[in-house]
Amino acid sequence: MSSSKLIVGCLATLGLTGLTFAQEDASHEAIAKRLAPVGELCLEGQDCGTSASSTGGGDTGSGGSRGGDIDGAAIYDAVCMACHDTGVANAPKIGDTEAWSQRLEKGTDTLYTHVIEGFNAMPPKGGDPSLSDAEVKAAVDYLLDESQ
Repeated sequence: MSSSKLIVGCLATLGLTGLTFAQEDASHEAIAKRLAPVGELCLEGQDCGTSASSTGGGDTGSGGSRGGDIDGAAIYDAVCMACHDTGVANAPKIGDTEAWSQRLEKGTDTLYTHVIEGFNAMPPKGGDPSLSDAEVKAAVDYLLDESQ
């Protein structure tokens, strides 16, 4: 009988200790933050809060400044670096001049198309469908600039 009292006493102590720790962060703001949605639904044509929302989406031109005021480096850091910094699934690494020169032999328009539509293991737009074509091109341009 004494062993069961010991077990019940230990469980009660653990339960009270757990309540103490659980209540440390019980403010309404902390609870709301934990219950907040993980993501948001963004429909085509809406401003999805991307880094280049001021430039508009769907730009398919490839003029001299390709990307304009879009921050290709920020898009690369947010979307592309996970694979292109490490070479996941045979993704060509940033800075690998030989790998990128082979791809550029087909032309930048082909490279843009592969990135926008997806190619081999890479999903369309690198897995971020909220990116506009102009944003994708800016990220590609940044990647190429860093690899030549």
